[in-house]
Amino acid sequence: MRRIAAICCFLVLFPLLAGAGHPRQRLHQIKQGLSESDVRAEIEFGREVAARIAGRFPIVEDESLTRYVNLVTRSLAMYSNRPELEFTAGVLDTDMINAFSAPGGYIFITRGAIGAMEDEAELAAVIAHEIIHVTRKHIVRELNIHGSDTSPASGFARLIGGVADPARIAFSKAVNSAMKIIFERGYRKQDEIESDTMGVVLTAMAGYDPVAMVRYLERIAKMEGDEIASYRRLYPSFEERIGHVRETIEREGLGEGIFKTGRKRFNEYKKD
Repeated sequence: MRRIAAICCFLVLFPLLAGAGHPRQRLHQIKQGLSESDVRAEIEFGREVAARIAGRFPIVEDESLTRYVNLVTRSLAMYSNRPELEFTAGVLDTDMINAFSAPGGYIFITRGAIGAMEDEAELAAVIAHEIIHVTRKHIVRELNIHGSDTSPASGFARLIGGVADPARIAFSKAVNSAMKIIFERGYRKQDEIESDTMGVVLTAMAGYDPVAMVRYLERIAKMEGDEIASYRRLYPSFEERIGHVRETIEREGLGEGIFKTGRKRFNEYKKD
């Protein structure tokens, strides 16, 4: 009962906590072409996916850490191209090293992932990767989720209300498909690479050291055990991802600026 109550509390507070060209250009020049019903469907669908994620792992009951992770998330979201979304984040109480996102702006990072980090820039880099999954609508596009009657699930505008049994069944199946992508099959390879390359640009735009993602990937690539097993299974190889990130940093000239790492502040919140 305590866990169910914590999940319900988290979901209630969740909203309150919170193309062509190079990645730097695409972050703000992508035309989303979304209707109000599309956005509503995306947010409501994502809320259900987020509830499932929060039901799979306990939520860390640390108000200061949660607030801190949300502040970093918001600082990054300000530079994204989805102003209609309110990005919010939660920390999952598991040793697993990973981070997840749900459509509509819901971000999760595990306690194990935070424990493997050394500074705020690395935290920002991982969150930025997840923000790009949301802004580029990787799950939304793959499952063809929108608010019109042409949706394979018979129109999410109606599904949200769950008036008819077939609608509820279709909605549940779509949520199950999203959970399978997140926890079992993984995103498409091109979507992961896009999240890496656009994520490192977003990290730099928010003033964080873009090389942080390289440091983080190189560090966890050396780890073994159950904590890193799902990470290795769900993502492209570390070598390939690091290569793409380095190429983006060089191409975009991101190594030339003065960026922050935020190590001191990060260590104040990091729980060993």
